[in-house]
Amino acid sequence: MFFADGLNCSIFDKEVFQELLDGGLDCVTVSLGFWEDALESMDALGRFRDVVRENDDLVAVAHTAEDITEINSSGRCALIIGYQNTTALNGNIRFVELFADMGVRVLQLTYNNQNEYGGSCYEPSDSGISRAGIELVSELNRCGILIDLSHVGQRTGLDVIENSEKPVAVTHANPDGFIPHVRNKSDDLIKALAEKDGVIGLATYPNICDGFAETPEKWSEVVAYTVDLVGIHHVGIGTDHSRNLGMSHLEWMRQGRWSRVTNYGAGSASRPGKIPEPDWLTTMRGFSQIADALQSRGMTEDETAAVMGGNWLRLYSQVLG
Repeated sequence: MFFADGLNCSIFDKEVFQELLDGGLDCVTVSLGFWEDALESMDALGRFRDVVRENDDLVAVAHTAEDITEINSSGRCALIIGYQNTTALNGNIRFVELFADMGVRVLQLTYNNQNEYGGSCYEPSDSGISRAGIELVSELNRCGILIDLSHVGQRTGLDVIENSEKPVAVTHANPDGFIPHVRNKSDDLIKALAEKDGVIGLATYPNICDGFAETPEKWSEVVAYTVDLVGIHHVGIGTDHSRNLGMSHLEWMRQGRWSRVTNYGAGSASRPGKIPEPDWLTTMRGFSQIADALQSRGMTEDETAAVMGGNWLRLYSQVLG
């Protein structure tokens, strides 16, 4: 059974890479940035390549679905490189192709703020996709980069789905119809995503789970709801797991350089710090427990395989090549 995590925010080292393999992970999309500009994003990419090179017995970077299969055949975990914002482009449409040439395969249209391409889920009013955003969507399609809507606003997300020639993804969020939260996605958006052959990666991040991540069995209820909503072929996993992240990393993710005041992101004043990962998923060694929980719910082996990673692999084949 192929296991994939659609989004993992960890700061990776040898230990964390080994945890991926121990958990049976065949493919993981990594997050290399949030607010960084082009030069800072390239620096993060270069540093990440160094870490991968130092651990090439455990992992390798994949550019295509075929790469994923080849890397897996050598007993290693395939890594897909992504960023959670478009600040890396510095507003330059031509930088999309350059970052694609450097190996970037997933890009989130907006992070927690409105930008020149569209609106965010945290803005009080969602502008929808801009003219620049429509061009960007087309260029991301052309360059084989998967568009991520995880932090995008409702209207903007629907606009992207409508304008994209290729399927898009929500790499790490949950259905708002089941777990109400500003970071989660409406049932209407998830349905529109599925109608265009996209995938939603359901998250175990406690702040957007409302207690449903306490056990793999309870979290499987989120999977069951989403499968009932859009069918088995459009549901995957995007844990939003974060190993080795401290408070300084969390503060950067939440407010970058744009704010002088405290911002809590998906947290709150009553829960301002980093929320511990669920006990069963303190490391990715616990990932396989999800498969057990899904099958205990009555999912067949084929259905479980689709959710655990098969749907991601299909999407990567369609978008990345």
